[in-house]
Amino acid sequence: MKLGKIIENTGAVILHGKEDMEISSICNDSRKVTAGSLFIAVKGFASDGHEYVDSAMAGGAAAAVSADRKALALIACNFYDNPSRKLKLVGITGTNGKTTTVTLLYKLFRSLGYECGLLSTIANYVGSRRLETANTTADPITINSLMSQMVAAGCEYCFMEVSSIGVEQERVAGLDFNVGIFSNLTHDHLDYHKTFAEYLRCKKLFFDNLGAHAWAITNADDKNGLVMVQNTRAKIVTYSCRAAADHCGRIMEESFQGMQLRIDGSEVWTRLVGSYNAYNIMAIYCAAVALGTPKEEALLALSGLESAPGRFEVLAGPSGINVIIDYAHTPDALENVLKTLRDVAPEKELICLFGCGGDRDRTKRPEMGKIAEQLSDRIIVTSDNSRTEKTEDIMEDIRRGLSPRAKALFIADRREAIRSAILTAPQGATILLAGKGHETYQIIGTEHRHFDEREIVNEVYKTLTD
Repeated sequence: MKLGKIIENTGAVILHGKEDMEISSICNDSRKVTAGSLFIAVKGFASDGHEYVDSAMAGGAAAAVSADRKALALIACNFYDNPSRKLKLVGITGTNGKTTTVTLLYKLFRSLGYECGLLSTIANYVGSRRLETANTTADPITINSLMSQMVAAGCEYCFMEVSSIGVEQERVAGLDFNVGIFSNLTHDHLDYHKTFAEYLRCKKLFFDNLGAHAWAITNADDKNGLVMVQNTRAKIVTYSCRAAADHCGRIMEESFQGMQLRIDGSEVWTRLVGSYNAYNIMAIYCAAVALGTPKEEALLALSGLESAPGRFEVLAGPSGINVIIDYAHTPDALENVLKTLRDVAPEKELICLFGCGGDRDRTKRPEMGKIAEQLSDRIIVTSDNSRTEKTEDIMEDIRRGLSPRAKALFIADRREAIRSAILTAPQGATILLAGKGHETYQIIGTEHRHFDEREIVNEVYKTLTD
């Protein structure tokens, strides 16, 4: 593709090269330059790409341009021939529920016979081909490259998570969304956004930018649900589990195996559990209907879905013990899953094991400690991804949210904490392992260490049955 075509209407400025030059690839990392590349110099948070222009040209780049973050995204769209316009693109934003919702939408539409793509926290998929992922919302070049592969593979739909940071950093600029979904807004990412108002603004910006042809689906039960869509040009659809809305759902019955829901007057059994999952299901149902799926067909497909990995994942053990692995890493998510466990097994002892991520929002740590004490019988505070912070310092932040009466153990080694939780649990107890979910590693310092809670739980179970 010609350089002039690639940067057309993006605002990028040519530093080296001419508009009629042929470009074979694009990158914004000088270390990834190959012969024929266009190097896009962008001023980032950690470094300024303009400092690496000479290095990129020496490495074989055919041309270099100066661009801001939005221009980078628009260049990526142009270079890959705007693949989002050739897909039915669905994006979901919100504090909790993004991964479950997009993963289940991907599974639902595949069950209906469509080829689909998925861009999520857990993994990216081009059809059935799995690709690893590094961020909730990838960089614009990666996003457009993957969508281009989806188009080539015959995909009709793409479902993607849209983070507030991704919106603020213009990673989704230029993408043509058919559906935008809002799940909820609670305490998270204030280490980055600094204030809740700024966090809300970045979420809302996603809906402000939707086109008039799109659908804006929002949770009417969240206090910010209608705020999100108040300036959108898209057609608005509301869902609720408590009040009147365009689509309404109610939990009729639930257990560790699943729950019975009434949605728009019809009843459906789903393998998901908990009120927060009822909201995820409503969002999925609304999106499916907005995309033209008959209601009965959507409900039938919902009944066959299983949750995303690490989301209310039940590992049944000896003596009636149930260990629940869940990604809950925010105050609201922890409260939701603990309340669900109370509802499902009200007479059983509930043990909550959790930590908090290092180099992240410190203000939520004592709040999560307070919630854990209020809703569980015993607490085990441990490590999560401590990163460059000391685990003991993170645990001390959590301790500040506990009362002097709290039944809490502090065990820095998460493996030992899990062993202690299971080995000291009474018959029939419920144990929540919160925060890691789908992750199969721990980040200590800058090192990723293998750490799979399923393996650890099953090892401990084996010692109890040998």
